[in-house]
Amino acid sequence: MNYSTLKKSVALSLVALTGVASLAVAQDAPATSSAVKVFGGRGQYRTWSIGVHGGVLMPVVAIGGSNDFNKWDANLGYGLNIRKQLGHSFGLELNGTRGKLSGTNEGISNPAVKDFETQLQYAVDLRGVVNVGSIDFLRRENSVGFFVTAGAGYMAYAPKITLANGSVIDWKGKAIGPADDRHDAKDYVKGFYIPVGAGVKFKVSERVNFNLGYTMNFVDADNLDGVYAKGQTKDKFSYGYAGLEFSLGSSAKPTLEWTNPLATMYDELKDPTLRQEVEALKNRVSAVEKSVEDLKKDSDGDGVADQFDKCPGTPAGTAVDGSGCPLPKAPEPTAPTSNVTGFEKIGFDFNSSVLKTESYPTLDKLSSVLRENGGKVTVNGYASSEGTAAYNLKLSKDRANSVKTYLVNSGVNASQVATKGYGEANPIASNDTEEGRIQNRRVETARN
Repeated sequence: MNYSTLKKSVALSLVALTGVASLAVAQDAPATSSAVKVFGGRGQYRTWSIGVHGGVLMPVVAIGGSNDFNKWDANLGYGLNIRKQLGHSFGLELNGTRGKLSGTNEGISNPAVKDFETQLQYAVDLRGVVNVGSIDFLRRENSVGFFVTAGAGYMAYAPKITLANGSVIDWKGKAIGPADDRHDAKDYVKGFYIPVGAGVKFKVSERVNFNLGYTMNFVDADNLDGVYAKGQTKDKFSYGYAGLEFSLGSSAKPTLEWTNPLATMYDELKDPTLRQEVEALKNRVSAVEKSVEDLKKDSDGDGVADQFDKCPGTPAGTAVDGSGCPLPKAPEPTAPTSNVTGFEKIGFDFNSSVLKTESYPTLDKLSSVLRENGGKVTVNGYASSEGTAAYNLKLSKDRANSVKTYLVNSGVNASQVATKGYGEANPIASNDTEEGRIQNRRVETARN
């Protein structure tokens, strides 16, 4: 095929492909992305596509290097590709190409090999495709994007060379088989290659892309052109192509490769539904806060919330129980007596010798009797069983002294009050329960 025929073939192929794309544009409804969420996963996009391509195969690459022939021909290549888009910027593509490669040693005097022609039965590879940017990246919807590719592949080919004397050596049907079966000739030579390429794609419609690309293929062999020239060199070829790619899946979904994540995030944050949900959440929080305030409301100030207060309207300063009802008052003594026993026990908090305010009325009565009738009392201090015996003995003495200090400060002569500490001795309740231990943390008074 000469270069003029090649140009006509490529032009006709692209016209046919463009016609298919135009039909797809006419029949394809625009995809809607209103339901797309930033973290919604790939399921909300179209991620599969299939494409066809055609172009020029050449036994050289753009970066140069040594070649076994000084002239190369441009031949028609064509193929198919299937791609799975894994993210907006990366996908995996299975690509297959067919065609032929050829070249000559035109102008070289007495060349050992005049020309070659290699039939490329297939070159199949798996490559990664990275979208590296777009010339209109600031727009919400891109329509032009650049990509780079790299991967690994397997190929089958059959070189045919013409020697200087005009004889032809055709490898087809004579290719060497595996190392352990070298007598078995094959139709094609098999080998591996590495494809590396780049290109630009244009968004024709929601389903159709028009691609222009160039791929350099580095073969893991030196017989692609039928000539072992320098032993350690490897052959290579390139493929410049144009193609159409068709996105598969529901028309209601956008294509993942053209997604703009920033625009999607902005739309999600500005989604009226989301804003309504935030406002509704604020209202629920306000309702909860109001409910909490209602639960804490204490109209009469007795320390018991209204919803638990069984005696609302208690006068200020009234001592109340857990239900908000006034505590019963201690009976007043009917006549002065010198017997100071029978007063309520004085209780203390855990590990404390500080008098509780609730003990003041009892101590005031005891002080009044001692001041009016004279006499002496012994103040006996006790402790529960937590801690060491030595520590509890000291704690019980401190509790007895706290009572004596209160009585002396209220006008009782210090000589009227004696103190003793008994520590854990003489419990009046079990120390195995907290209720019992509370009763054992006490001070008792006894007349001498």
